Amino acid sequence: MSYNTRAMSSSYLEWAKLYSQATYNLATSGIASYPLSGLPVTVEDLEINGTTIYGYAPLQERLASKCGVSTDCVVAANGTSMANHLAMAAVLSPGDEVLVEMPTYGLLLEVASYLGAKIQRFDRLMENNFQIDLDEIESKLTSKTRLIVLTNLHNPSGAFLDETTLTKLGEIAANVGALVMVDEVYLDMVSHPPPRSSFHLGDNFIITNSLTKAYGLSGIRCGWILAQPELAKRIWRLSDLFTGTPVHPAELLSVIALDNLERVGERARKLLRTNHAALDRFLDEADGLEVFRPVSGTVVFPRLKEGSVDELCQRLRAEYETTVVPGRFFEMPHHFRIGIGGGTAMTRTGLEQLAKALRA
Repeated sequence: MSYNTRAMSSSYLEWAKLYSQATYNLATSGIASYPLSGLPVTVEDLEINGTTIYGYAPLQERLASKCGVSTDCVVAANGTSMANHLAMAAVLSPGDEVLVEMPTYGLLLEVASYLGAKIQRFDRLMENNFQIDLDEIESKLTSKTRLIVLTNLHNPSGAFLDETTLTKLGEIAANVGALVMVDEVYLDMVSHPPPRSSFHLGDNFIITNSLTKAYGLSGIRCGWILAQPELAKRIWRLSDLFTGTPVHPAELLSVIALDNLERVGERARKLLRTNHAALDRFLDEADGLEVFRPVSGTVVFPRLKEGSVDELCQRLRAEYETTVVPGRFFEMPHHFRIGIGGGTAMTRTGLEQLAKALRA
């Protein structure tokens, strides 16, 4: 596979940074930002410089405790995006085959392409509630498959994959010597019962995650990778090429956030309960949509029965001051993604504006 690193970029992130902002923003998939004032932190708690070699020890300990693993399995990273890049770069070489879900978060494809991997796909169909077909995946694995990549909760649909399915996937991957990378950045939004990380399902699982989406803590960039110790060591060394020394105040804030994560998480759960009720009311009354309704999470990915999604999105922004994500960024142009992680009043009004645009 030929590729040009100079030409690589993320069309979705460019759109998100330049065009997703609106009075009623239903394009954001994370929980509304948690304020610094909500954490028990003073300026005296923060220092510019600190001792970080391969991981800041207090942060490594908190992440290991949260995930139920040993510290030598944890690699701290600058958010989930950098975690995904590091994990894939440590595993893939140019020409390796990587099997990626469809639809998926575009940056996963773009990183694999940037690394020179040969990308194969497997379907997650709305008609199957965006679950995975293990038989299809097995039929597409070859001796050259190095990595299977998927998200749980699924981005863009919010679908949840259970342990039984993921365990079988790990076994299928092991038959050809492949690893399974699961981006779990939305997983903590599932609270009844809280699922454990897929890392515990087999030695060939690699996990990426952060405090960004489920907790509204994007600004501190607290991400991590879970990998077996030898691979984790390799990822740490690779991280030297990208980040060198982390931002120490962000490490200190991450430790404080993790020590107060129950408080932060309860605020997120309360917000989601209210916003899911508003989403249900919208979907109950919406005409012209086909949709799978996820039980948890901040996103839903309806299909527009008639008309152009791009025209709908343009009109929605111009006339109704509201944004959603066009499905073309997920390779499904007849769909669009709605995010319900924002403030409750804003989300409710945004859904009302979307309903008006659909009726119009």
